[in-house]
Amino acid sequence: MNKQFLKSIFTSNNSFSGLVLRVPVGIILSAHGAQKLFAWFGGYGLEGTGQWMESIGLAPGFLMALLAGSAEFFGGLALILGLLTRPAALVSAFTMVIAIFSVHAANGLFMSNNGYEFALALLAATSALTIQGGGKLSIDALISNKLNK
Repeated sequence: MNKQFLKSIFTSNNSFSGLVLRVPVGIILSAHGAQKLFAWFGGYGLEGTGQWMESIGLAPGFLMALLAGSAEFFGGLALILGLLTRPAALVSAFTMVIAIFSVHAANGLFMSNNGYEFALALLAATSALTIQGGGKLSIDALISNKLNK
């Protein structure tokens, strides 16, 4: 891979705002992914989530559950660490767009009606992280500093 491309992935603004966004969003995403993948925290695991996804037209359900769960779980862990923040945030943002349009949009804005407000907030945060990167306190910043030497 070309060094300029690597720099573009790891470089970010030099502020603490990335940390403030990354950690709570990463915790939320990884917990939701763990529900889908491992049936933790009251989730249904791959089989149950896959059956539900199939029932709403996301087929094949098992594969969709695996993809969504992996994007959330592993993407969330990457965000917490600030490792490959931009790619992890981009995949997470895409996952939120799918969730908004396939699950929540028909229910309106508010969470009380299973609306899209929470997914929209996660979409905004992951979009911001895609644009700005992991920030000062991230593994990305350490890698970026090494690449700039």
